[in-house]
Amino acid sequence: MQLLDLKQTDITQSRFYQEIRQEGEADLLIRQLKRRFGSLSTEQSDRLKALSVPQLEELAEALLDFTDLSDLLDWLGQQEKTIAELS
Repeated sequence: MQLLDLKQTDITQSRFYQEIRQEGEADLLIRQLKRRFGSLSTEQSDRLKALSVPQLEELAEALLDFTDLSDLLDWLGQQEKTIAELS
């Protein structure tokens, strides 16, 4: 039986690692948004959890310019519109 050689394996490219990373980034952004704007609805949290890692990274920068929760909703709407256009 051959064991996995972690020295030669880039685990950051694995699906499992990417899912954990996405989940962690989404959770962090949700905590930051709740601290800044108060509670988020379940729907808003679910929309954030559905974002990809690149989208979450973009949101992390964009939220620095948000003045209220409507900015988040506008940003999410724009992301969903872009995805729909690419489909």
